[in-house]
Amino acid sequence: MALNPYIFFPGNCREAIAFYQQTLGAEVLFSMTFAEMPPQESGEQQEGCAPASMPPDAILHATVRVGGSELMMSDGTSETVPAHHGYALSLSGHSLDEAKSWFEALSQDGRITMPWQATFWTPGFGMLVDKFGIPWMVGVAHQM
Repeated sequence: MALNPYIFFPGNCREAIAFYQQTLGAEVLFSMTFAEMPPQESGEQQEGCAPASMPPDAILHATVRVGGSELMMSDGTSETVPAHHGYALSLSGHSLDEAKSWFEALSQDGRITMPWQATFWTPGFGMLVDKFGIPWMVGVAHQM
């Protein structure tokens, strides 16, 4: 069984993927645009799946590997901006330097909600909302 976050972006999914490739070394495993969506048997685009307002090059679906996990992403089909609250993506580094570099890179043009610091459970931890509105918790993996 796998549990994977599925993140919707308001038309900037491609930009988010490039940002995560640059900051986290993310690897694109699969990507499909609305234009690449297969037609129905009648030869027409599937109704309800691709609103007329979506550009053909918008991301219908992408699967991106970050470390040992996969994130699924899309530009969605809604014209509303997705609200990202009530969760955070948690990223654990093997070393203080690795985790701190991720924190600093992800916070670029974002908003730090808890500055990078030592805590009682780890030598480094911080929280932020990246420039795409995605909440992150970044820390050093607990050493047993």
